[in-house]
Amino acid sequence: MRELILKYVLQSSILKGGKPYPKGVMGKVMGDNPHLRDKAKEIYRLIGEICREVESMSLEEQRRMLEEIAPEMLVEDTRERKRELVLKNVKDRVVMRFAPNPSGPLHLGHSRAAVLNDYFVKKYRGKFILRLEDTDPKRVLPEAYEMIEEDLEWLNIGVGEKVVQSDRMEIYYEHCERLIEMGHAYVCQCDPQEFRVLKNQGIPCRCRDRSVEENLELWEKMLDNSLEGAVVRLKTDIKHKNPSVRDFPIFRIEDTPHPKTGDRYTVYPLMNFSVPVDDYLLGITHVLRGKDHIVNTEKQRYIYQYFNWEMPEYIHYGILKIEGTVLSTSKMYEGILKGEYRGWDDPRLGTLRALRRRGIRPEAIYRSMLEIGIKPADVKFSWENLYAINREIIDREAKRFFFVENPKRLKVLGAEPRTLYLRMHPDRDLGTRELRFEGEVYVSDDLEVNRMYRLMELCNIVVERVEGDVIYARYHSEDFKILRRKRGKIIHWVPVKDAVKTVVVDTEGRERCGFAEKDFKNVNIDELVQFERYGFTRVDDKREDRIVCYFAHK
Repeated sequence: MRELILKYVLQSSILKGGKPYPKGVMGKVMGDNPHLRDKAKEIYRLIGEICREVESMSLEEQRRMLEEIAPEMLVEDTRERKRELVLKNVKDRVVMRFAPNPSGPLHLGHSRAAVLNDYFVKKYRGKFILRLEDTDPKRVLPEAYEMIEEDLEWLNIGVGEKVVQSDRMEIYYEHCERLIEMGHAYVCQCDPQEFRVLKNQGIPCRCRDRSVEENLELWEKMLDNSLEGAVVRLKTDIKHKNPSVRDFPIFRIEDTPHPKTGDRYTVYPLMNFSVPVDDYLLGITHVLRGKDHIVNTEKQRYIYQYFNWEMPEYIHYGILKIEGTVLSTSKMYEGILKGEYRGWDDPRLGTLRALRRRGIRPEAIYRSMLEIGIKPADVKFSWENLYAINREIIDREAKRFFFVENPKRLKVLGAEPRTLYLRMHPDRDLGTRELRFEGEVYVSDDLEVNRMYRLMELCNIVVERVEGDVIYARYHSEDFKILRRKRGKIIHWVPVKDAVKTVVVDTEGRERCGFAEKDFKNVNIDELVQFERYGFTRVDDKREDRIVCYFAHK
């Protein structure tokens, strides 16, 4: 029974990148062997036990074992989920825009809109416009303009045109004045709380019935900074079922100096005015936005109707829920200023810069967002899916090394010195690495006395005693089958004599100290490597006394 289950567990683990899926194994075992259904409880217990044993092995050892006991099951999973993403009402040229606020660099949430817009533009041979929406001076970080462009370039997104809203203030003023002249907008001087009460009751305020001439005069006073506490409101349905749509503001006064224009302007357009004006003037044909913007679409519809403009095609997709990381730009910036984070690329953050530093490839993010697509239902972001795609991309180029964290000294008695020459990669010719075994090594594991272990790729040992900080073991054998019969455990190791001090910064920003083998010192900065049975890491810095890496994922 164990031999039968072992085959399925190994196959599952290999297909999953080194970690078996117990429920999937159970389904395969029962599907292929229906006569075992009456032993389901016992089989599931065995599956869990064998899964834990297989997880302690490297992916290469799993492959070798499966090739030895069931080579016919050593297959690759070539199935790909293909989803055709299409746009409705494509007429002539497709023009789409990605419009972030320059309050910081791009994060994972931004990447969905950026990727999908880029995908459709490339699919329909259209134009991608980057529009930096910076008409709220309080939310603008000067360096973010450049960081956003760098992030898009890293994602391999082709920007056809860049537009900065703070450069277009005169355009917004012109269109606001036209709305006032048409009688569709008015200057409101009501106390905000007073207006809110009236609005919620569906009652127009006293400013709504001013003449066009009066409104134009007040508008000019707003522009020359001689009128305080006023806003421009768009006339909508004062009885609209959604109170937020009733006469919503389209311009307000803001005295905060702008990082680009200084104090040249003090009257700024709000999003539900500048966005439709820009979308029309820039020829945007399709707009992708979350369904939380459905009300904004309703508000912006009034602008299109008043100017007699044709609206673009709107696609409202479900909310992408991303857990396990910090995405709030304001919280990130506050944490950076306080010294809680090391910068915008701190591994605890959800910025593209943080993911890049950890070793996540832009192709992996791109493919993840395409798989999520534009469905109207909310969806929870799967980190495991992102890691699986990234693993598939980097596995073929990542060199293999041994790494021990929290190292402990192990002396092996009775073993002959030898030199191992191991492949840098199990399937590709990336060179070899040399490990000189001379009887004393570093290991990570807390070893149990009288238990058998296998020093990976070397030999079986049995632990005899622990004296202080040193573990003593005795050479036992070479045969891997003996280890299996004894239910021993495979451990990785690094020769004490050649150990290279290595620090791995994990996803919580903690420094994990240990040793890697000597050939690890030959890696390059920005290179991705796999530490056996530990995970993929990106080499971040090489110093005289240590190498610093960032952990990507298992």
